Amino acid sequence: MASALAKEKIRDAAVKKATGCTWERWYKALDQFGARKLGHKGIVALAGKLSPKMNGWWQQMVTVSYEQARGLRQKHEKPEGFEVSASKTVAVPLGKLYRAWTVARLRRRWLGAARFTVSKATPNRSMRIRWDDGSSRVNVMFYAKGAAKSQVAVQHGHLPSAAAGKKAQDFWKARLEKLPAALGAAAK
Repeated sequence: MASALAKEKIRDAAVKKATGCTWERWYKALDQFGARKLGHKGIVALAGKLSPKMNGWWQQMVTVSYEQARGLRQKHEKPEGFEVSASKTVAVPLGKLYRAWTVARLRRRWLGAARFTVSKATPNRSMRIRWDDGSSRVNVMFYAKGAAKSQVAVQHGHLPSAAAGKKAQDFWKARLEKLPAALGAAAK
């Protein structure tokens, strides 16, 4: 049976149009060629051999969906751990949203006493962060959505378990909900 994640995101008609096969057909073909024993890179290579015209994005999608359907990978799991994301659009200019991350006084209003170290930052564009004890990473992207509206997207990765991923996702959703009020703005 196709993974719930695959069916939630991409219906059979779309995957068949893009790759020539439905989810079930892909899973049966990959099973037939021993994909369960290949590991992620091996399954990607096999998918590419089975459908040479399929692009790299679809090879990855078919592989991850197969791994989830066969119990080889959990939702949000990546080779380096679990990764979750959250985003928020706020009615403030991009620079003001970026400062909510870089100015400690503003940051405490919505992020509280969270501890992290910025390893790389591109003003008004992105930040790479080592979280708390350095065991997990946070990538933050900033997007202008107009003169007075912007969005922040957070990806928190290198998490040790699905439970840690759920906790991180709940944390980011709750904190990003506080962001508009901290900036004196309305959420979009």
